[in-house]
Amino acid sequence: MRETHEFYSGHIHGAVNIPLSRLKQRLKELPKDKELILYCQSGMRNKQAARILQKKNYTDVSHLS
Repeated sequence: MRETHEFYSGHIHGAVNIPLSRLKQRLKELPKDKELILYCQSGMRNKQAARILQKKNYTDVSHLS
């Protein structure tokens, strides 16, 4: 959920970055049949992203704080 510059300043190895500002345009990249673990610096973007994903019928969404 981080913006590109935030992602490159530190991220979990193997993570795929989709900034919250681009999430709706990139939904097709996210599988609905696998667990998605969201993380950001404060947790606020996670919550927004989770709401978007739930509205699009993603059911296995977790937050990493």
